[in-house]
Amino acid sequence: MTAQTDTQGSVTTVYKVSGMSCGHCEGSVSGEISGIAGVSSVTAVAATGEVTVVSATPLDDEAVRAAVDEAGFELVGKA
Repeated sequence: MTAQTDTQGSVTTVYKVSGMSCGHCEGSVSGEISGIAGVSSVTAVAATGEVTVVSATPLDDEAVRAAVDEAGFELVGKA
């Protein structure tokens, strides 16, 4: 489980997502998670299945799961 607060007061969390295989997949997941209130950046890497999210406050895991599901992938958990 990875979640850390940096010096600017934002929270960085790394999630594991299964099913991403290309740049389009990364964009779909990033786009959906970016729509969650408080998210300032999302970086998805298909090769590792990791999605790094920077937000103002810790995110509700169910909101992240719903966003990933909407993109057509499965949230495995936090890395």
